[in-house]
Amino acid sequence: MSSIATDRLLERTLGTTRALRCGALALEEAHAADVEAIEPRFRASARNLLHYLGVRQRDIRSLQQDLASLGLSSLGVIESHTLASLNAVIAILERLMGIEPAEPPPPPVDMRTGPLLLRDHARTLLGPTRRMRSARIMVTMPGEAATNQQLLVELMRAGMDVMRINCAHDDAAAWRRMVANLRTAERIVGRRCRIQADLAGPKLRTGAIGPIGHFVRIKPESDRMGRLVRPAQVWLTPGTSGDPAPPGAFALPVPVELLEALEPGDRLQLTDLRGRERDFRVLERQGRSWLAEAARTAYVAQGMGVNVARGGVVVTESSIGALPGVVEPLQVSVGDTLALTRQDLPGIPALRDSEGRLVEPARIHCTLPAAFDRAAPGHRVSLDDGKIAGVVRANDGSRIEIEINRAAPGGARLRAEKGINFPDTDLGLSALTDKDLADLSQVVPFADMVALSFLRTPEDVIQLEDRLHALGAGHLGIVLKIENAAAFQNLPRILLASLRSPPVGVMVARGDLAVEVGFERLSEVQEEILWLCEAAHVPVIWATQVLEGLAKAGAPSRAEVSDAVMSSRAECVMLNKGPRIVDTVGFLADILSRMEEHHDKRMALLRRLSVSAL
Repeated sequence: MSSIATDRLLERTLGTTRALRCGALALEEAHAADVEAIEPRFRASARNLLHYLGVRQRDIRSLQQDLASLGLSSLGVIESHTLASLNAVIAILERLMGIEPAEPPPPPVDMRTGPLLLRDHARTLLGPTRRMRSARIMVTMPGEAATNQQLLVELMRAGMDVMRINCAHDDAAAWRRMVANLRTAERIVGRRCRIQADLAGPKLRTGAIGPIGHFVRIKPESDRMGRLVRPAQVWLTPGTSGDPAPPGAFALPVPVELLEALEPGDRLQLTDLRGRERDFRVLERQGRSWLAEAARTAYVAQGMGVNVARGGVVVTESSIGALPGVVEPLQVSVGDTLALTRQDLPGIPALRDSEGRLVEPARIHCTLPAAFDRAAPGHRVSLDDGKIAGVVRANDGSRIEIEINRAAPGGARLRAEKGINFPDTDLGLSALTDKDLADLSQVVPFADMVALSFLRTPEDVIQLEDRLHALGAGHLGIVLKIENAAAFQNLPRILLASLRSPPVGVMVARGDLAVEVGFERLSEVQEEILWLCEAAHVPVIWATQVLEGLAKAGAPSRAEVSDAVMSSRAECVMLNKGPRIVDTVGFLADILSRMEEHHDKRMALLRRLSVSAL
């Protein structure tokens, strides 16, 4: 490269970098009042965040290429020390051009103290790191943790650092038993474990689905050729107050009078729902109940008539008592209409006439009334973590009609208690529900941190902070769960608000977040969250379906292992409950320890970041 070309490159690069620094300082000045409101110990972090946002409001990829061609830092890892990095690059460029370096504006943090602040804040919130790994492991507690003390011991020995109690499940008494078991496990293992309590928040869910009938399918065990291997056990028990059935037996409630009339060897005869004649051989009495066996499959409904035959002669007649309802998921396909009802009515499948024409679409209750006040035609709707999606076509305030535009080939099955997302709809909700406020008073005596679910604005954070202070628990950490599009778009302002009352962390709740921002954007969005949090020196918790295949089925997929490797860039990784959770904790601990030797965060190319606008 000629000296003239080099001089021009240096001049252009210096001018652009200086402009970047001016923009970063200008953004800090514009938000001086916000910085003043922040806890003094965290003001340096807030200023660094503003400097980073100032840089990310521009696309500097061309500048990065110019810097790299000069053998200088490409500004790809400036998150934790933005102004210090800009100052260093500008000083070198000035020297290369023979300019006497001007006194740079003093940075709030330098290249050593920035990363140290992030580590300190993570330690304050999440506890100390383990030997050989800096990322902690958080584990969601199953209900079993309230009664099985040994489970907590095994989890801690495997590497659990934070216990997560989900307040959407169990109750305060169960949570306290979980904590008591954890305290015992801490004494046995010899180290401390932090506790996070997740408030349930205003999550939208589908309501109940009406049963298609009240019946039971009694099926014996057969081989692949249909030959009988083992008869099905049938538990004949009093209809009003039945005895618990033996494991694997099918319970049939019947009148006490029928039970009193039975003798071993009797045959219980009936015509099942398919019109097929079936009989069960009576074996023995156990207390008030009788054990029988069935050699052929039978569909038995409540109210169905039965006869007791002895030696080929009917000795008594009776009927089957009340059976639980059988609920089938609603079947929906692309092009179908699904109705959400404000009234809490049981869900029903679509009704069609004899020629298959739609008479009434499938319907199901939506648990959040605000959806009926705010959703408008054209707004997107996702159900069951995005497995089903559509667009609002009509909303009269009591019924929302959705045209389905995404479902599995051949149709998707929608069940009760599945999540509903309205990513385009401002639902006007507070992140704290009445249940959350009640739960807060129960968890503050034992929690180290409280996780705020489904927040959308900085005001949600401030409301939680005020409530914690009112309970005398202002010292507790707050974890901000970023799980909707609004929270992501407002993340810079949310981070600034949260630094007023630290310690604070951010959980990337990738399940709902993926539904809201689109699965195709999830990787990009989670990267941006990591960058912004590193700039604010706020620790990140990587969550949702990490090694879920291993926790639930005992075998992770290759994609899950790759995801677990990526999670090492966060300060904490969350695992959900599952039958193999102890093994999963150990597996993840091993991955995190191995990755500790390979990387620490990652350099990035800095295009303009739309979320940087305050």
